[in-house]
Order: sequence, then C-alpha cells, then structure tokens
Amino acid sequence: MSTTTRTAEQRWSDFRTARDAALAEPHGWLTLTSFQWLADSPGVLEGVPGDWSGATTHAAVTAEGADGLTDLTSGRLVTGTIMATLDDEESLSWVAFGGPDGRRVVVELARRAGRYAVRTRDVEAPALAHFTGVPVFGYRPDLVVEGRFEAFAAPREETIPTAHPDVPGTHRSVGEVVFRLPGEDGEFRLRASQEEAGSLAITFHDRTNGVSTAPWRKVVTRRPRPDGTVVLDFNRTINYPSAFTPFGTCPAPVGGNVLAAPVEAGEKCPDDRPHD
Repeated sequence: MSTTTRTAEQRWSDFRTARDAALAEPHGWLTLTSFQWLADSPGVLEGVPGDWSGATTHAAVTAEGADGLTDLTSGRLVTGTIMATLDDEESLSWVAFGGPDGRRVVVELARRAGRYAVRTRDVEAPALAHFTGVPVFGYRPDLVVEGRFEAFAAPREETIPTAHPDVPGTHRSVGEVVFRLPGEDGEFRLRASQEEAGSLAITFHDRTNGVSTAPWRKVVTRRPRPDGTVVLDFNRTINYPSAFTPFGTCPAPVGGNVLAAPVEAGEKCPDDRPHD
C-alpha cells in the first residue's frame, strides 16, 4: 500500500470515528422513540405529559408543575400554556421531562408539510444503548473517483417522497455530477443539492440497497473546483437517520438518482441486515 493510500485510509478512519461519536451523542438520532402529529384541538400524546395542539399558525402545550415539563428555551418549569411558531422543515428542542435532572426525554417540535409534529428523544433509547458503531465496508481506494459537476442554469425544485409516508419532500437540484465507476461501462449522472460552503450532497440508490445497505444513502463532495471537477469518495457514503429509526422524515433520492451498479463502500445497514 502506498503512503498516499495509507494517508487517505487514515483520514477515512478518523472520519468514521467522528461519525460514530456524533451518532452516539445524547439526544441524537439514535434516541428517537416516537413521532406524533399534533391535532388542531388540545389532546394528550402517548408517553408525553401535558395537552398538545398544532394549529396552522403555531403549536401549544399546556401543563401543570406536577407534569415535570421543562421549557428548554427558558429553563423554567411549564405551568400554563407555552406556544411556538416554526417555518416548514424547521425543528426545535422545545421541552424535556424525566430522569433525575428532568431532562432524560427531550420533546422536539417539528413542522413538516405545513403540519406540526413532535418527536421524543430519550437518552435511554435501546438503539443508543446497544450502539457499537455503524457497520461499514472496508476501505476501497478504487471507489474514490473524479467526476465533473454540470450546473443547471437555475436550481430545480422537485417533489420527492421521504422516509415517512405522510411527509412529502422537496429536492432543490443545482446540477448533475457525472462520473464513472470502476468495472462499469458508461457514465452515471446524479442530481445534487448544495450544502454549506458550496459542497454537493448526492442522495442515491444502488444495487446494494436491501441486500447489505439501507434503502438509500448519501455522499457529499467538496465544492467543485474552478474547472467543475469534483471528487466522490464513496467510502464516506452515509446512512440517513431513517436507517436507524422508524421515526425519521428523511428525503428519498430524486427520481433518476439510481446507480445500476453495487457501491460496496461506506455504511451498511445499521443492524447488518437488509432493510427493504
């Protein structure tokens, strides 16, 4: 193995260590234990104290001191009614309850498709308790490939499904990344969205889905170079949160983002079993 390859593999190993540490954070994605829509009129939720509602303009929760709900925005116990307003796709760690410090479970308020919902994040969730790292394929230097980015004249908003059947999504495609894979004929074209600092995010299907990997995965490239070239390191392909929990609302690939080839690199199914 060349020095260059060893260095690249070490960087990948550091990436994996950081990735597993991020997933294991308290109240992170491995701690989701429920997803519940809020009704227009106040009502109780399963496993959560208080009376909850979600109107068109705002969400509200009413509780007594005995309910033990702490408003995370103020740090005070909820006694009466508090309200919050979110834009679509926004989320807020709103209140907490349980445990010696009263913050074992964080209740996340979210707005999706114009509706309010809550998700509970429990530090004692089984998925976190049993987590020892995401299974991954071994490092593949041949699956670090160079491609080119072909920007659209203007971004394209496209409707997509998500991991939750009741939550539609939108993909803002800024262009296509064109590349080849070792051992495969012809070029592949996948549409990309733009993230912070100009990096490109590509959500895709490939032939490992349902065999050794989750239904879809994501790879992120650095900002394209001035000549449009980009490097796709498929060793850094990761799962969306919906691969770890049934309570995710993660975006599925835009139509056509399908590789007619297996990408045996990056993260596998979290439990090492196929996810149909």
